[in-house]
Amino acid sequence: MLATVSIIACNNAENEDKGHGKKNEPKTQVDSLNQTVDDDHIIGMSKMGKLTKAEQKTRRLLDSIAKLPVKARQAAEPFKNKLDSLQKDLSYAESAMDKWMKEYKMDSLVNNVEERVKYLSSEKLKIGKVKEAILNSLQKADSLIKDKF
Repeated sequence: MLATVSIIACNNAENEDKGHGKKNEPKTQVDSLNQTVDDDHIIGMSKMGKLTKAEQKTRRLLDSIAKLPVKARQAAEPFKNKLDSLQKDLSYAESAMDKWMKEYKMDSLVNNVEERVKYLSSEKLKIGKVKEAILNSLQKADSLIKDKF
């Protein structure tokens, strides 16, 4: 009898240990969507400092080009155009994150699973696009401006 209890206890402990890693895994579609939205938001937010520095560096370069003599400005025109495009991308990424954060309602529709799934699916797409805008604009900045941010 004691041996049976020990075996059962050990098996239960092993099953709990095996399940321990799965404890943080989403259990429902709502949990999974919520986790994806949170993860993409965190990834985007973690890059906002770098994005701000890239915006500042881009503005400084554009200001410097504007102060060049006419011939030098003309020669720098292709680079200036790329910087203008980069500045727009960086600005869009920042404003997109700000807009998403203002509009996102974390507790929206918690009592209606079907509508919550629809809402979170929509938010997953939105924040995914915001995250990509941030990452793509930073990649563009890294390749255009050789200084690291």
